[in-house]
Amino acid sequence: MNEDMWIVVPAAGRGERMGSSLPKQYITIGEHTMLQHTLTRLLAVKDVAGIVVTLAEGDEHWPSVAAGREARVHSTIGGMTRADSVIAGLRFVLNHAPASSWVLVHDAARPLVSVADIKRLTDAVRNSGAVGGLLASPVNDTLKRVDEYCCVELTVTRRNLWQAQTPQMFRAGELFEALQSGALSGAPADSITDESSAMEGMGHEPLLVEALQPNLKVTRPADLTLATLLLANLQSNS
Repeated sequence: MNEDMWIVVPAAGRGERMGSSLPKQYITIGEHTMLQHTLTRLLAVKDVAGIVVTLAEGDEHWPSVAAGREARVHSTIGGMTRADSVIAGLRFVLNHAPASSWVLVHDAARPLVSVADIKRLTDAVRNSGAVGGLLASPVNDTLKRVDEYCCVELTVTRRNLWQAQTPQMFRAGELFEALQSGALSGAPADSITDESSAMEGMGHEPLLVEALQPNLKVTRPADLTLATLLLANLQSNS
């Protein structure tokens, strides 16, 4: 029988690149907020003991998210950076579960994540003996490196390059230690861009698992348009 898992959803950010006064996780896609769509999908994942959503101090929008009233969904206050928010979520988990518990960290702004892809990730990590892993997709576009004036300096080979996605799956205690170590080292706030990078900094080699279904991160207005179309297509085919 599989061990229970926890999920941490950092949702304390503002999402300034969306150009909206409303935090992007509360923007509506179809009939529901982005965060509601995300939590609905995560609640469908098998063996989830609890989901911890990390919120901004004084968040007035969270009570409107219906999924937040589910028994397995909890909330806690996040931090100024993604890493700080994940640390806060992990601290909650460690107060309720062993340090050896598996934790999935998933972006609030990835409302299309496939439950089947999440299962492929969790199965692959558990069966491989890896320290953890993450969903990802191979880079298909030509990559350019530019200078400070946005002039092309170099075409970068895309061979063996992947775009990291979420969820990212690690043991709660190990991930907490890795993120704390990065924060205590005085590293720049933007140097720990995801959980895998924190674990890599501790000398670990997480497993990449290819996402076979759309797992778009909504960052800019154009992403919201695409997410709306993709979600409508998925609902019409369900």
